[in-house]
Amino acid sequence: MNDRHDAGYEGDPYEIVGYDEYGRPVYQQVPPQQAPQQPYDPYAQQSYGYDPYATGWQQPAPSYDPYGTGPQTAAVPQYDPYATGAQQTGGPTTAYDPYGQTATSGQQPGVAEQTAYIPQQAGPPGNPEAPARPAPDHGEPRGEYGTAAGPEHSAEPERDYRTEQFAFVEDPDTESEDVIDWLNFTENRTERREEAKRRARGRMVALVVALALVAVGGVGYLWYAGKLPGLSSSDTKTNAATTAGAQKRDVIVVHLHNTKKGGTSTALLVDNTTTKQATTVLLPNSLSLTDDDGSTTTLAKSVDDDGSSGTRDALDTVLGTDIQGTWRLDTPYLQNLVDLVGNIEVDTNADVPDPSAKKGASPLVHKGKAQTLSGKAAVAYATYRATGEAQNAQLERFGQVMQGVMRKLSSDPAGATTTVQTLAQILDPSLTDKDLGTFLAKLSDLAKGGDYKTALLPVQIDGTLSAETSASVVKDVLGGTAKSPDQGTSVRVSVQNASGTKDNTEKARVVLLNGGFTFLGGGTATTRAASEVVYTDAADKENATEVAKTLGLPTGSVTKGKVTSNANVSVVLGQDYTPSSS
Repeated sequence: MNDRHDAGYEGDPYEIVGYDEYGRPVYQQVPPQQAPQQPYDPYAQQSYGYDPYATGWQQPAPSYDPYGTGPQTAAVPQYDPYATGAQQTGGPTTAYDPYGQTATSGQQPGVAEQTAYIPQQAGPPGNPEAPARPAPDHGEPRGEYGTAAGPEHSAEPERDYRTEQFAFVEDPDTESEDVIDWLNFTENRTERREEAKRRARGRMVALVVALALVAVGGVGYLWYAGKLPGLSSSDTKTNAATTAGAQKRDVIVVHLHNTKKGGTSTALLVDNTTTKQATTVLLPNSLSLTDDDGSTTTLAKSVDDDGSSGTRDALDTVLGTDIQGTWRLDTPYLQNLVDLVGNIEVDTNADVPDPSAKKGASPLVHKGKAQTLSGKAAVAYATYRATGEAQNAQLERFGQVMQGVMRKLSSDPAGATTTVQTLAQILDPSLTDKDLGTFLAKLSDLAKGGDYKTALLPVQIDGTLSAETSASVVKDVLGGTAKSPDQGTSVRVSVQNASGTKDNTEKARVVLLNGGFTFLGGGTATTRAASEVVYTDAADKENATEVAKTLGLPTGSVTKGKVTSNANVSVVLGQDYTPSSS
């Protein structure tokens, strides 16, 4: 702590007379008595000698003569540091020579030199108005002109400065840390707001993209499934958009066996799970198939001879489809099924007589729209074939009954399974009660929604399939490719047994196959005495003659006439046919 203090304390007669080149105040003595103040003249006025330790009178200090023109004297009062009240006017003072030379007189009195200084310490805190005590002279630098300030400061008014009025750049600012903390807080707050905005924008963009993907996916699925507004699963545009090969189908083949009159009717039940469309595909009995031994046969013959498994495999080969199971439905079970579902409604196309009624009785089934059929009536209508009608007419009636059953069957898998189990029929090993019930429930749901149709497979006169005529069913409905058995150049021979001996059919088949012919079963007919070999085209006359020779029949039995639809030559075995002679 510096023990010096500023001017202004009591007993220190100093006053500010100017500032030096460093901006520090310059002081000079003030007489203790109220004597007239003389103006300060750095070039001519005297300064007063000061002796802080003197106990007596001091000679006045010589006035400052910067040009060394000679001593100047003036009577000035002397300072009494102990305030005894004694004052004495001193003699002349010698002028101050800044260059260390004496005045003109050649002598320089050895008096205490007046010193101007800069205060370093404030006065006592109890009396701020008290004059400061002069600091001892330690050789500090004075103003340029010694005890007096420069002329440029002579007119400066007297000022009273205190220590608390000065501020120093090296002093620490107590509020700087608070300001820095506030700036950091403001900056961090702004950054957090910007970061929150960026995150909100990112979430919004992600949400929009997710919604767009969901919308596109939903529209794509509806388009793929054919459920867009204005379109349906049966729309040709939707079917064209989704290739037939890419669609998934469940297929079951059903064989209706007429236990009273004989004969079978076959249909495929198709559930297209991609387009949500159900179809009953009716298969004519004349459809040409390949049996287990590789020979060509008809569908009707395959059902009777090869059974369910062989026929299912043969159909897969011809139609290029995949049949999951076989449902054998005898006419008594069909009657029970219709009764279980509570009768059906069918748009009938013919009056069907009651098989058990006498002639002339009222028809069991009347022709008309929305006819209600019981189990008995449904069986009669499904198996009815009028005189002269083609087998396809009866097959279409069977398809109508099946579609009517699907509309009335329960669409609940458990309910449909219960109905199947109630029939108590022995199913094919390829199909269980639960599988059949679940499958029929799906068809029932589609039938009730109007997505069920019936289609007849077009078959040519020889029982083969044409790619052009069967494309609408084989390709569009079944998703397969028609592939009829390779007939090659062999002659197709249809054999009908009218000899009264059942084994003659099989013996004739073996002989014809060994002879290089294609055997086609023609069933049985009323017994007749003479055998007959028939051809239609003149080109087949020679083939007919060769068939007669192979079977051991006379050439006179060869005649021109009408043959079956898919054969080149038809043979009717009479009682005159003896296998031993062949």
